[in-house]
Amino acid sequence: MTERNKTEMGSTRKRARRFLEIITVLALCAPHASGRGPVGDALADSLSSVGGTLPHFLQEPEDAYIIKNNPIKLRCRATPALQIFFKCNGEWVHQNQHSSQEYMDQNTGVKIREVMINVTRQQVEDFHGPEDYWCLCVAWSHLGTSKSRRATVRIAYLRKNFEQDPQGKEVPIKGMIVLHCRPPEGVPMAKVEWLKNEELVSALEDDNIDTRADHNLIINEARLSDSANYTCLATNIVAKRRSTTATVVVFVNGGWSLWTEWSSCSVNCGRGVQKRSRTCTNPAPLNGGAFCEGMSVQKIACNAVCPVDGVWEEWSEWTMCSAQCERQRWRECNDPPPRHRGKMCEGEGQSTENCTGGLCTQNGKLMHDVKPQSMENSMDVALYSGLAAGVIAVVVLIVAITLYRKSQSEYGVDVIDSSALAGGFQSFNFKTTRQGNPLLLNSSMQPDITVGQTYSSPICFQDSIDKELFDPLPDKVKVQSSFMVSLGVADRAEYHVKAHPQTLPANLHPNYSMVEGKKTATMAPNGLHTPGKIQLKTSAVFGHLGGRLVIPNAGVSLLVPHGAIADDTSWEMYMLINQGETSAQSEERCEILLGPEITYGPPGLSLSCPVAMTIAHCAEVSAENWNIKLKRQTKDNKWEEIMSVDDESTSCYCLMDSHSCHLLLDQPGCYALVGEPITDAAIKRLRIAVFGSMEASSLDYSLRVHCVDDTPHAFQGVVTAETCRGGQLLEEPKTLFFKGNCLSLQVSIQDIPQFLWSIKPFTTCQEFSFTQVWYSNQQPVHCAFSLQRHSAATNQLSCKISVRQVKGHEQILQVYTSVGENEKDTVPFFMQADCTVTSQTGAKAFKIPLSIRQRICTTFDTANAKGKDWQLLAQKLHIQRNLSYFTKQKSPSAVILSLWEARHQDSGDLDSLASALEEIGKIHCKSLPQSPDENETDFTF
Repeated sequence: MTERNKTEMGSTRKRARRFLEIITVLALCAPHASGRGPVGDALADSLSSVGGTLPHFLQEPEDAYIIKNNPIKLRCRATPALQIFFKCNGEWVHQNQHSSQEYMDQNTGVKIREVMINVTRQQVEDFHGPEDYWCLCVAWSHLGTSKSRRATVRIAYLRKNFEQDPQGKEVPIKGMIVLHCRPPEGVPMAKVEWLKNEELVSALEDDNIDTRADHNLIINEARLSDSANYTCLATNIVAKRRSTTATVVVFVNGGWSLWTEWSSCSVNCGRGVQKRSRTCTNPAPLNGGAFCEGMSVQKIACNAVCPVDGVWEEWSEWTMCSAQCERQRWRECNDPPPRHRGKMCEGEGQSTENCTGGLCTQNGKLMHDVKPQSMENSMDVALYSGLAAGVIAVVVLIVAITLYRKSQSEYGVDVIDSSALAGGFQSFNFKTTRQGNPLLLNSSMQPDITVGQTYSSPICFQDSIDKELFDPLPDKVKVQSSFMVSLGVADRAEYHVKAHPQTLPANLHPNYSMVEGKKTATMAPNGLHTPGKIQLKTSAVFGHLGGRLVIPNAGVSLLVPHGAIADDTSWEMYMLINQGETSAQSEERCEILLGPEITYGPPGLSLSCPVAMTIAHCAEVSAENWNIKLKRQTKDNKWEEIMSVDDESTSCYCLMDSHSCHLLLDQPGCYALVGEPITDAAIKRLRIAVFGSMEASSLDYSLRVHCVDDTPHAFQGVVTAETCRGGQLLEEPKTLFFKGNCLSLQVSIQDIPQFLWSIKPFTTCQEFSFTQVWYSNQQPVHCAFSLQRHSAATNQLSCKISVRQVKGHEQILQVYTSVGENEKDTVPFFMQADCTVTSQTGAKAFKIPLSIRQRICTTFDTANAKGKDWQLLAQKLHIQRNLSYFTKQKSPSAVILSLWEARHQDSGDLDSLASALEEIGKIHCKSLPQSPDENETDFTF
């Protein structure tokens, strides 16, 4: 190759290299519709292979967040660099969007190129790719290209609602508190902090607090100072968000103090009570902490040893006569000696007397020098004096007998009444009946007996003649017993019953009036009840035949036996229930009223035998758990205890059944049955019922739950109140057994259809303290649940009401009702709203016919060897205690039958009485031989 050719080839290479550089610059600077530079990429790749120093970046683009609508700036600085361009999401950014400058570094003298672009919110939102929006820089030099790191651009935000708000808690002291918080979604992720009463919580200052675990606040051991309002605070570069406030309450459960020492026995002699107490102060309940469980007072029975008074023992023998002519004897107070605060013996324990009858010299020697003749004279005088006294006594006796016989001869010999000798062995004699008196057995007229329809409880007499009537005795109750024949009743008594209206006296007249030609004493009640109380009362005029008073739907009645009122007298008697704040119970002594306070009168009533009063009660009777007492109100409105049910008493009688108490009383006044729990197992029965009614708004519906004493009178008050406000009984009432163990009562509503009904938050469970429920007769327990239906088309409601004592008995009331029905009767099915007749007089008030009653009394009032006395009758009728009360009665059998009448007033037959008489007859048959005729005889009641 020639030199010329070599020269031309070198120049050609130089021109080609220069041309390549020009083409490269033009390719980068030339506009492209698609924004892409395939030629530039190829050139950059070719240039990168050229050896030498490549551009290096002094500043690379950083990750950035777009806040609201403000664009962000991305920067790149490199040296040496001819050009710097941004590439976003794999595409070149147009030259017009670049802002560049070139300057000299004063220290090194190197040229530095800086390029900047803006990225808007719209650009980021319009990008839809698998990754976040990103950008990088590409720098060119004469020797090649360099790429920077990728910078991510994201839109910053923070949503408003927390994914999980902290919830309030009630925790015991030293328990762990964990408050959960999940902040709202945001970019960048929000930082979480906690506020306590609006002050920042720092875990660094308190080792007991930890805020690092997944945004939660953890307090390892709760202290009283940790009770506060806590708020979760979420923050990022966009905004701050606050959660709902969670209230934390650190409570302290109560603890019992130590028991005090047992008190001394409450009585000085006999059966009493010892008490000891403790207080809920170790610690005291705080911030709603639970009250101590169990009784604050414990009682045990005690038997105080009765004082024994000392009694003198027998005198000792006399000592020998001493030189001073005296002798002595002794006795000691040890037969028995005084014990247990008993009295010492009264009198002297030593006795001294002259042993010579006064015939003793001054020096103590006997007067042996007295003449025997003088002593004989003295003895003669004594003998004659005794004979004279005897003669005088005989003469006086003869004169007295003579005068007595003279006085008796004036009356003749027929003065002795033979009936007085017969005594109780005579049969019962009936008086001659007057024409037209239907109440006597041999009257010429048919008996006119009015008996109303009976109800299980309470009794209510109906006066309509269209109502079903019943005979005082069943048609045929046959008892195969020869003992019945011995009563003298062989034929079946038939009664034709005809109903006639009964009227109730409008008021009680404080004066005297004439009733059916007889003297009638009527007196209004005075001072027998607390003034200002509401009263339910009934009254009627009763005579010798007696009768019955009933307060409807209250479980209270009064039976006036036949013969209790004198034959020629009538009394307008009344019976009433005292309502309002009761005074018979004592909360300090843990006494509660078990039934209504009942007053009967008038005060001046004169009775020859006791009346029988029936009062419904709410106690589960148990001698081990209850001390039940009968109290009477005095004239100064104070209450005095007249008997304890478990004790013997002759002033009144009390027979406790499962739901009623039957009293035999001989004095009018105000009476109340109270109970004092002895142990925690004492049970008071509650009757629970749920009522419903529409409210002012057509979408609102109210459920009301009542918990009252399980007595008809207490529930009657609930029914009356609900009837006035249009309430409907939604479920049959149920009985809840409430123990006297100081635990509260909870009422909750369950299984509400959430998609149809809503209820106000935090009202689904309501709690009542033990005191509220235990003394509920003062203020009945009542709670309400307000429901709202989502649509007027919803007309069905179904749910459950749970009523339970904490750790005790529970009852479920199932509610299923149509809320749109207005035709439903609002009065419960068991109430008799039209009941107006509250009294019965005469034979129609009794189940035992008068003739049979009289013959039973005649037979059993006299004890005999056959064993058919009133004690056996009481035993067979299950009356086996306090028989000393009947002993003092004029006719024990009549009083026992009155008690049977009161006890069986709700039953419609005489089965129990007939069975008792039949058993007595069998006992008699075993003790005495019977003839075949007697065994075949039928006795028909």
